Amino acid sequence: MNVNVGDKAPDFTLESQTGANVTLSEFFGKKNVVLYFYPKDETPGCTREACTFRDSYELFTDLGAEVIGVSADTAESHKAFAEHHNLPFTLLSDLDNKVRKLYGATSTLGFIPGRVTFVIDKEGVIRHIFSSQLQPEKHIEEAQKILKTLNEEEKDKQP
Repeated sequence: MNVNVGDKAPDFTLESQTGANVTLSEFFGKKNVVLYFYPKDETPGCTREACTFRDSYELFTDLGAEVIGVSADTAESHKAFAEHHNLPFTLLSDLDNKVRKLYGATSTLGFIPGRVTFVIDKEGVIRHIFSSQLQPEKHIEEAQKILKTLNEEEKDKQP
């Protein structure tokens, strides 16, 4: 399955680095979500991407968003990765790549898990999809740009 901009984000529940289960729909009605799929903990590109999200985390929270990273690594691997790099956001373990497949965050060259970011609004609608294996930092820029637009739209709706 592939999801597109304008689709309702498929719901799922996965284990986080703390061992707690996290369900995407828990955020609906409360926060925008930046859901990013990445290949593997502690690899150069993934570490750069995670650290760039970390360094911008306050801006994401100021924009009313939650950042959630997803890979096929174990919760234990995520815990070590998050502690090693002081990551303040949630990392989810998609061991069998079910959620990755659900979102269509497919592989690069057929074997490297894709690096894809989805911006999901408070209503649970996918508002932006960005895919780039080789530009990890660009995922953060793209997400921030869309969140700023969503916040402007929300302000415009208020009486």
